[in-house]
Amino acid sequence: MFAAPTLKLRLISGSMMATELDIRRLVFADLPQVIEIERRSFPTPWSLAMFVLELSKVEAICLAAELNGKLVGYIICSRFDQLWHIMNVSVDPDLRRRGFGTALIEEVFSNVGVDAKLTLEVRPSNTGAIQLYQQLGFLGAGHRKRYYQDNGEDALIMWRTPATLRGTLDDVPAAPTLPLASS
Repeated sequence: MFAAPTLKLRLISGSMMATELDIRRLVFADLPQVIEIERRSFPTPWSLAMFVLELSKVEAICLAAELNGKLVGYIICSRFDQLWHIMNVSVDPDLRRRGFGTALIEEVFSNVGVDAKLTLEVRPSNTGAIQLYQQLGFLGAGHRKRYYQDNGEDALIMWRTPATLRGTLDDVPAAPTLPLASS
C-alpha cells in the first residue's frame, strides 16, 4: 500500500551526531512497545483492543518510528470516505522535540497525497502539539465539547487541506465562515 523510507535526522546530545530513524509499517508485534509509550504519554491511553482494531483496517496507515532498532513513536491514521483522520500519534516522552513526530506525520502526508484532507483532535492545553500541527499546515476549525474523559477538556479540531495550506478554511467540512488563524 505504501513505502516507508528510512529518514536520516540529526540529534543533539552533547555533540552533533548523525542518527538514522527508520519509519516502517506498524505491526501487531510492536504493540507491547506501543502500549508502553501510550501509557507514558496520555492520561487516558488507548487499550490494546483499540490498537488491534486500527491495525486490522485495510486502508489505515499505521507507522512506527525506530531509532537504533527501538520503537520510539507511532502514528495511526484512518480513512473515512474522502478524508483522513489522524487518530493517534505519540513519541516516547524522553525523546520528544527531535523531529520524530514530524517525520511520522510527513510520512502520512506522502502516503495520502498532496490534495488529501486530514483532521485530528488535540487538547487545547497541548500547546506544543498545536504548534507542531500548525507548522505542518493544520488550522483550528472548531471544538468538540468535553471530548477528553479524564478531565472533561474540550478538543480543538484541526484540519489540513489544500485551503488550510493557503490560510483559509474554505474546503473544511462544517467550518466557520471566517478563517481562523489558530484557535
